[in-house]
This record gives sequence, structure tokens and C-alpha cells, in this order.
Amino acid sequence: MVSLGGLSFLVLLILLAVFVVVLFSFIPVGLWISALAAGVKVGIFTLVGMRLRRVPPAQIVNPLIKADKAGLSVNVNQLEAHYLAGGNVDRVVDALIAAERANIPLAFERAAAIDLAGRNVLEAVQMSVNPKVIETPVISAVAKDGIELKAVARVTVRANIDRLVGGAGEETVIARVGEGVVTSVGSAESHKLVLENPDSISKTVLSKGLDAGTAFEILSIDIADVDIGRNIGAQLQMDQAEADKNIAQAKAEERRAMAVAREQEMKARVQEMRAKVVEAEAEVPRAMAEAFRTGRLGVMDYYNMQNILADTKMRESIAGSGNGREGRHKELKNE
Repeated sequence: MVSLGGLSFLVLLILLAVFVVVLFSFIPVGLWISALAAGVKVGIFTLVGMRLRRVPPAQIVNPLIKADKAGLSVNVNQLEAHYLAGGNVDRVVDALIAAERANIPLAFERAAAIDLAGRNVLEAVQMSVNPKVIETPVISAVAKDGIELKAVARVTVRANIDRLVGGAGEETVIARVGEGVVTSVGSAESHKLVLENPDSISKTVLSKGLDAGTAFEILSIDIADVDIGRNIGAQLQMDQAEADKNIAQAKAEERRAMAVAREQEMKARVQEMRAKVVEAEAEVPRAMAEAFRTGRLGVMDYYNMQNILADTKMRESIAGSGNGREGRHKELKNE
């Protein structure tokens, strides 16, 4: 059987082991030793404070060692403050080292501000050393002769570190270049001139200072490809002619409808006048009857009037038959 003293010693040993494990898991002794071996002075209590502030010590100490070896002047408080602000400490230190090697003046505060602004400060430094080529999408423009040209431009840019905070991005550069290409092609008298001298577009666009207010410096603008598109001018003329034809047809239809309406009105007027004639003729027997009653018209007068009417009808009948015979005689003669 195990004695009481041996049991107490075993429990004490277990508690001591647990304490040591907890202590070394809370206090990054290994990291402190690494910093001490690299010649970076970081106190053990500073590392404990990082634990208490919920800052991973490795994300501060390792970039600090890297910066010290590169000869940069940064301290723990700067790195920790940048981490607490939501920045990427390791990327900022890498950007500072790259700027130092490329002889680009870049302070820690400036690099931290660029990183907190949401831009990749390391990529910006690399772009300052090695310019980037941005290719625009196909840009459609129409010359004065109505021919559409489709151009693709390649823009060589270099990052401007001083304007990274608050400067416009690649989308603005592409939009301005596209606007410049459209303006340059649109001012050309003929599409042939553009095809003969595509560099004229580059010179015109580059002279406009398109990098103003952006995070880049435009080094060159090259027209990579120019293709002929549709004949926009002819298409517009065809559309205009079609529209004019439709307008003329509509006006003609309107005039026809008005003429038909006028014809119907005239027919109605004719019927109205005929009705008035019939009405007036109906008044004749009444007037004659009234004249008989009043004595203004006698029986002989009535018979004389009837004879005159009969004589007139007979003469009209004879005249009509004579015209018919003359017309028949002329037809026979022509035959």
C-alpha cells in the first residue's frame, strides 16, 4: 500500500506540473527566448500584458524581430496599437522593408494609415518599383464619318504612395482612359485617320492628365488593338428615313380620312338639299289650291300652264331623241 506521505507528494507533483503547463501556456517563454536570442528587448511582463489585452504575442514579436534585423526603427507599442486598430502588422512591416530596400521614403505612420484605409500597402510599394499594366475593356467610339471603332488600350501605371489614402482606384483610371479614347476618336474627321495613326489617341489621352486625384501615376497609354465596327452613320440615316416615311404615311392617312369625312359631309348636304327641294315641290299644289280658293288663279290659267308644261316636255323629248340620232350617226361614220 502507498503511504500517506507518498500520496501527498504525488498529488503535489501533479499540481506543480499543471501549474507549470498553465504558466507556460499563458506566458510565451519560448517567444521571449527567441526575441532575446535575436537581440530584441521585449520584457516578459510585456508579453503577459499582450495576453491580457488579447493580442497574440507572436503577431507582434515576429514582425518586430524582422523589422529589427532590417534596420527599421519601430517599437512594440506601435505594432500593438496598429494590431488593435485592425491592421495587418506583418504586411506593414514587409512593406516598410521593401520600401527601405527600394530607397522609397515611407514612414511607419504612413504605411499604417494606408493599411487601415483598406489598401494593400505591400502591393503598392511593389507597384512603385515594378509598374503595373491595366488593360481596358473594349471601348466603342464613332468618328465624324459615322464609322464605329472598337479599341483596347493598355495603361502602364505606377503607385503613388502619397495619394494612396483618398486617391481613386483602377476603375477611375479605366473610366477616364475610356472617356479620352471616345473623345479622341469622336473628334477625328475620318476613321481612316485613326487607323493610320493610333498613337494620336495615346498622345491626346495622355496629355489630359488623367491620373489627377488617383492613387496612380500614368506612365504610358498604348492602343493595343483597333477594329472597325458598324456604320453607325448609315444606320442612323436609315432609321431617320424610316421615321420620316412613317410620318409622311401618317399625315397622308390623316388627309385621306379628312377627305372621306368631307365627302360624307357633302353627301349629307346633297341629301339635305334634295329633301328641301322635295319639300318645296310639295308646297306647289298647296299654293295652287290656295290660289284657286282666293280667285287669283282661274281654270283657264291652270289649263294654259298645263299646256305649256306638256309642250316643254315634248320639246325636251324631241331634243333628246335628236341628240341620240346624231350620236348614232357619228358612231357609224367613225366605223
